[in-house]
Amino acid sequence: METLKRGLLVGLQTSWKIGKIIFPISFILTIIKETALMDWFVHILEPLMSFIGLKGDAALVLVLGNVLNLYAALGAMLPMDLTVKEALILAVMLSFSHNLFVETTVATAVGVRASFVVLVRIGFAILSAICIHFFWSGGTEIVHKGIAVAESANQTGWDIVYTAIISSLMGILNLIKIVFPLMLVIQIAKDFGWMNYITKLLSPFTKLIGVEAKAGVTLAAGLFFGLAFGAGVMIQAVKEDGVSKRDLYLVFLFLVACHAVVEDTLLFIPLGIPVLYLFLIRFFVALIVTCIVARIVGRVGRKTESSLKAEVK
Repeated sequence: METLKRGLLVGLQTSWKIGKIIFPISFILTIIKETALMDWFVHILEPLMSFIGLKGDAALVLVLGNVLNLYAALGAMLPMDLTVKEALILAVMLSFSHNLFVETTVATAVGVRASFVVLVRIGFAILSAICIHFFWSGGTEIVHKGIAVAESANQTGWDIVYTAIISSLMGILNLIKIVFPLMLVIQIAKDFGWMNYITKLLSPFTKLIGVEAKAGVTLAAGLFFGLAFGAGVMIQAVKEDGVSKRDLYLVFLFLVACHAVVEDTLLFIPLGIPVLYLFLIRFFVALIVTCIVARIVGRVGRKTESSLKAEVK
């Protein structure tokens, strides 16, 4: 019974901490979507589109995906005729960089710098698009034929505000549905000693990317539940398990490239995108970059330690 109480309390505290971040950002961005500011964003990005092998209207997809979420981006993709190559470029870019404002703000609550998250995610997105565009000559066949999407009637100011409030509240409700049972399961696992088995199971992978085994739960949470939903577990892990700042950054470096791998990948199936390639690109980019950075950080750390010892002598 005590375990249940603690799990529910942690779930409530975590939901409140993340919910008060998500609501205002989601509310503001939903309203911005209906203003001229969204058109301005799209206009700025249009010159970049041809450089990465996309048509001008793909800018709207990327803006909606980054400002709002993947669902908004997919909605914008439905009316478009897409080749395999265009669809894959968009899917890879959106997988690396989406829901940027909310997920970045949540990351700062865990203790990671916002600039780090934004630069890594946008950097991965642009570099991957450039590589696919310039190094893959195939994928010219149409994989998705544009679907006619009826436009909604013009909304009044109050309609937009109402939609923004409902949308933001639904986002928090979805968060609570994930966080509460997750916190409860983790609390049970901790109280019954199961967490040791989980960390031991994940230890070969955490060792591979250069972090301690106790960071494994944080890694698994982000990998399967995403940055926003997995943040609840991450906040608790940092607080209770003593995950170091170095390990936290390495885990986030991996997760900004490869998180919510099941949901985010499966979402693109209806558009005919080769999701296996999508998953493999995300996973191996995350793995290779994290391993390289971990080795560099480790080497720099050892040199600094050696220098300090020499000075003491």
